[in-house]
Amino acid sequence: MAEVVGPAAFVLVHGAWHGGWCWRRVARRLRAAGCEVHTPTLTGLGDRAHLLSPQVGLDTHIDDVVRLVDVEGAADVILVGHSYAGLVISGVADQRPKNVRLRVYLDAFLPEDGDRGIDLLPAHIAGHYRESVAGPGLGWLIPPRSLEVLGVTDPDDLAWLSPRLTPHPWRTYTDPVRLTGDAVPGAFVECVDWMRVFTPYAERAQAAGFDVRTIPTGHEAMVTAPDRLADILLDLAGVRPDPRRA
Repeated sequence: MAEVVGPAAFVLVHGAWHGGWCWRRVARRLRAAGCEVHTPTLTGLGDRAHLLSPQVGLDTHIDDVVRLVDVEGAADVILVGHSYAGLVISGVADQRPKNVRLRVYLDAFLPEDGDRGIDLLPAHIAGHYRESVAGPGLGWLIPPRSLEVLGVTDPDDLAWLSPRLTPHPWRTYTDPVRLTGDAVPGAFVECVDWMRVFTPYAERAQAAGFDVRTIPTGHEAMVTAPDRLADILLDLAGVRPDPRRA
């Protein structure tokens, strides 16, 4: 068991192509430490892929998480967003600042008001996205990217991830995020053993006074380094081991 300094309720929000399932290894560790954990799947992805349509946009995904917070009556939330979901948690924290204790960007976009996901990517990667959307994406989907490019090399991890990835709605990357303030404290966790697409946002976070950490793994840290990631999240949340169990 663990001694929790204040209630710790995590809402873990997945990135593009994933679903709530991708947090399984991290969630198990957080729950074992006595924390409440929610792992929503965003509309049109994972086990909600049957709801995918060209109308699914960034506001849809922000609403998914806002409604979870409201329905659960969640307060003092540690809101974690991986990759694309940096846009989502920014919108959620902006709409429900009294419910969110901390927003944690896991190798993620850290947007400003009016930013669009596609414009926050390096130009050459944004070009690949546009080409794949125009071709196999039929003009409204982003097909999954290569996991090897994202730093996943273990055959077991590849076998677990690959069949579960689903196309991502393109509109979520072309909709601007609308933010009215910056009242919720933030932290940033950068994955440093791959091409480091999100380094500019780690630097933005550092300049904004966020608590910035690093993990020596690829982009899919919740799969490739779940114990290390869970340790960082527990530390950021103020959860420390019970000395009676040490």
